[in-house]
Amino acid sequence: MNDRFPGRTHAGEQAVQQRVGEGGPGRGSPMFGPEIATGHAEFIASRRLLVLGAAADGLVWATILAGAKGFARPVDGRTIRIAGLPADGDPLRDAFEVPRAGGMLALDPARCRRVRANGRIHRDGQGLVLRTEQVLRNCPKYIQQRELAPDAHPARSRAVAGSELTERQREWIASADTFFVASHASGHGADASHRGGRAGFVTVTGSRRLSWPDYRGNSFYMTLGNVELDPRCGLLFLDWSRGNTLHLTGESHVDWHDRAEPGAIRTIHFTIRRVVQVDNATTLRWHPSEASSFNP
Repeated sequence: MNDRFPGRTHAGEQAVQQRVGEGGPGRGSPMFGPEIATGHAEFIASRRLLVLGAAADGLVWATILAGAKGFARPVDGRTIRIAGLPADGDPLRDAFEVPRAGGMLALDPARCRRVRANGRIHRDGQGLVLRTEQVLRNCPKYIQQRELAPDAHPARSRAVAGSELTERQREWIASADTFFVASHASGHGADASHRGGRAGFVTVTGSRRLSWPDYRGNSFYMTLGNVELDPRCGLLFLDWSRGNTLHLTGESHVDWHDRAEPGAIRTIHFTIRRVVQVDNATTLRWHPSEASSFNP
């Protein structure tokens, strides 16, 4: 796959900026590059939770990686080594046997901070290597504050796949205050991003349909820009108290005029193609969240 990372916004991002009235000369060029700044390197090395996004076998998926502090560490100005792989049964478990475009989100729920790093990812032994092309810090908007609880004892992961949501999975999503989105556009790479709101901000409209309000963010439009060119997305819901993960892949459609939900400036509709639930995906556990002050 031919994936490049232009220094400026790509055609999809520019189209979204024009549609929402934020385009024009000198606008819409995010201030980031391929180098991992010292502050970003220190932040990544202190994280215990990462989210990855990539396209594999024609589908886009999001997943998590977790470990002790230092399990992800920048080793030079453009290389991050990650000591770990997705859990057995995870849809991206074997994806990086071949180098491919991937997005990484390093998240600190306790301090509501996040750093994104996009580039190319490949497997190296029992870990992964990310060669960065885009590195940037995002604002703290809509990140629910969570403190780590003691780790659970390791247990064998168990994956169950299907083509639609079970009733339990529908309840899981309908009560969520956070999820993660992976997107991809051929020629422009992949990205992993965060979405948050009050518990229940994601609406389950059927066994294969979801929708959620899109709130005002940082105006980079990296996810929506990719969706403009390729509607395929992967969603990840994390059971913060049990360490289970719910992975969905499908297509997104943006309704630019639907502002029915409080705080919404548009609404995203998602059609599910495949579902994978991985129980015991991580030993990390978190205490109940404190809602973000940015939530509508």
